[in-house]
Amino acid sequence: MQGSFPKRTMDLILVVLGLLLIWPVLALVAVLVWAKHGWPVFFAQQRAGLGEKSFRLYKFRTMTNQRDSDGKLLADAHRLTPLGRVLRNTSLDELPELYNVIKGDMALVGPRPLFMRYLPYYTNRERLRHSVKPGITGWAQIHGRNFLPWEERLALDVWYVENRSLWLDFKILLLTVVKVVSRDGVSADPDAVETDLDQERRDKIMAETAEEIPGHCD
Repeated sequence: MQGSFPKRTMDLILVVLGLLLIWPVLALVAVLVWAKHGWPVFFAQQRAGLGEKSFRLYKFRTMTNQRDSDGKLLADAHRLTPLGRVLRNTSLDELPELYNVIKGDMALVGPRPLFMRYLPYYTNRERLRHSVKPGITGWAQIHGRNFLPWEERLALDVWYVENRSLWLDFKILLLTVVKVVSRDGVSADPDAVETDLDQERRDKIMAETAEEIPGHCD
């Protein structure tokens, strides 16, 4: 069903209707971001999409470009602004992803697009999440978002891929609205979410390797 004509048609209809309703909000947020953060108002980043191909994901900027004395960007927690915190808490920072849906890079519902650098660390089963378009929201997002352990989060993505349907998409969209309104599972704190997947799995590999070395001890 993912990528089929009915799903794509539903996505475009809902996006157009949504934009007709929320364009004043988009305009207001863009002006506020420009006033507080300067130009550009959008943040673009390469993410892994359908077939593990890279695409540019768009969001409203929530952080400054503040750097240390060596010219390196400060940690996310130090660059997140009060406005950015509000945008993240309300998920308004993700509204530009509607453009990604119009372009065809994303769907309204699907596994969230993650960093390209995570690709070598997926299991074969977890790679199934890339057999469909990534989504603005998904099955994992209504079950805990970034507060889920990686294995559980990725397992929920695979479950969605294997059980996807238009009815399930409608259910996820409705539950997403409830989650956003209630701010359930949302955190604006960059340090409050899970460890990066690549770091977590590298640490796991190193720990397992250390256990296999004869005579190894702490």
